Amino acid sequence: MKQIFRDEGVLIFFIIVPLVYPLLYSWIYNNEVVRDVPVVVVDQSHSALSRQFIRQCDASPDVRIAYYADDLDEAKMLVARQVVKGVYHIPSDFDFNVQRLQTATVSVYCDMSLMLAYKAIYMTAQAVSTDMGSKIKTRLSGYYTSREEEIGSRPLDFEDVPVFNPSGGYGSFILPGVLMLILQQTLVLGIGLAAGTAREQNRYGDLIPVSQHYKGMFRIINGKFMAYFMVYAVMGAWLTLAVPRFFGFPQLAPWDVLLGIMLPYLLACIFFGMTVSCLVRYRENVMLLVVFLSVPLLFVSGVSWPQSAIPGVWQGVSWLFPSTFGVRAYVRANSMGATLSDVIWEYRCLWIQAGVYFCLCCGVYRYQILLSRRHAKERAQQMERKHIVRRKIEKVKNKSSQL
Repeated sequence: MKQIFRDEGVLIFFIIVPLVYPLLYSWIYNNEVVRDVPVVVVDQSHSALSRQFIRQCDASPDVRIAYYADDLDEAKMLVARQVVKGVYHIPSDFDFNVQRLQTATVSVYCDMSLMLAYKAIYMTAQAVSTDMGSKIKTRLSGYYTSREEEIGSRPLDFEDVPVFNPSGGYGSFILPGVLMLILQQTLVLGIGLAAGTAREQNRYGDLIPVSQHYKGMFRIINGKFMAYFMVYAVMGAWLTLAVPRFFGFPQLAPWDVLLGIMLPYLLACIFFGMTVSCLVRYRENVMLLVVFLSVPLLFVSGVSWPQSAIPGVWQGVSWLFPSTFGVRAYVRANSMGATLSDVIWEYRCLWIQAGVYFCLCCGVYRYQILLSRRHAKERAQQMERKHIVRRKIEKVKNKSSQL
């Protein structure tokens, strides 16, 4: 514990990052959805119907008509300069085709670099065109009663109910997986930094100093594990209970289900980090490795990309990391209301990973102890040889002084 709080790098990744980074991430995505996305309109019809389409799009909460352009080239320039995020192009025959009872089209050009903006622009145009089409169909149908008009415009009615994400927001969708990934990544970073510091301070690059040999392998592992577990029991409660409550994200899992998921997940992450730390030679190496893997681990977890669409090879690679099963279990329990029996596969895999990485951790620490003992023996032999040489030199000096 003293080493954790004395090392600034370990302290940052163990305490400051888990406390501050989720708040910053949640605050950025607290709006959940984008509103008033700027759009440019190219209205070549100049008719009452086209102006009605533009007014309804502008009245929607997701789109704001920011500019009018004379042609598509001018509109594309505005998109290229990022002044607007999309283009509504209404052709000159728009009203003419509607009056002739033919299909009229409105072209939608979107900046696909931001999927949230694309969704807002496209879905708004689709909703407005559907609403205007039903009203035109009702007006031309010649029905006598309002009930007939209602059935004729919408013979098959439906109700859109978003399941597990009532607001349809990005934060409720992606943040639970990110919170669980933060636990693993900060743990591996902190443990790796501590191991890199121990090697840099040791002349022979040993992970375990000679002074700890007498304590035994299991005492060293259990001591390190308990220190990390005490810190991350608090950080885990902060990330999985406090942060979602502060920002109003879905919380459907009871405390016993969360405890059942978090216990094997923390064990697997700690022993995984201790195993990986034996490969860290310098402090900077673990930062490069972990930061590089953060985004791929989020993808293969099945949260931001469908699990069924991930190739089998990459699914097999993802099973090496505790975050894969931890993210899936937490999202299904906390956002979808799954019980522990519903995530029993992920729950068992986390316990298996905890056991496997504990055995690997024991193996690599045993190797480190034997390696450091060999180095200690070599140092003792070197000191003994230096002492013998020093004694011979002193004898030669004494004889020369007698002569």
